[in-house]
Amino acid sequence: MNKLLALFLTALFLVSCESNTVFSENRAMDGHWGADEVVEFKLPQLDSLKKYNLFLNIRNTNEYKFNNIFLIVSMNFPHGKTVTDTLEYRMAYPDGSWMGQGIGDIKENKLWYKENVQFFEEGTYTLDIAHAMRNNGEVEGVTKLEGITDVGFSIEEATKQ
Repeated sequence: MNKLLALFLTALFLVSCESNTVFSENRAMDGHWGADEVVEFKLPQLDSLKKYNLFLNIRNTNEYKFNNIFLIVSMNFPHGKTVTDTLEYRMAYPDGSWMGQGIGDIKENKLWYKENVQFFEEGTYTLDIAHAMRNNGEVEGVTKLEGITDVGFSIEEATKQ
């Protein structure tokens, strides 16, 4: 019974902590991330007067064979405009240890995407994420990117400074 009470109090404490996260969603990958597999997120309606910081969230295991990751991220606006970025993020230090947070085999990487963004257009925004990994010296991309367990996206209200 004491364990149950401790678990309840811990959960209550975590929920009561203030967080500026307004959206967070992860998609589990099926053992690998396919080259033609685009992960899409539909954003909630956000206050057009507020500014937000946007993050990409990648979970990896030791099966991930690279020290970096290339991503193609497209923000699709409600009225048809699309902004596409090709991004590179470091995933490991020079000594080979992972940069992500976590104990054990899975590391979580919270990667900056954009900061102080405002969502002025009314309607549904979507965000598409695909990987663009290649082996050195090869033209063809990696068809099955092993070691990525989850791909996510989160939005936090920007804090005033």
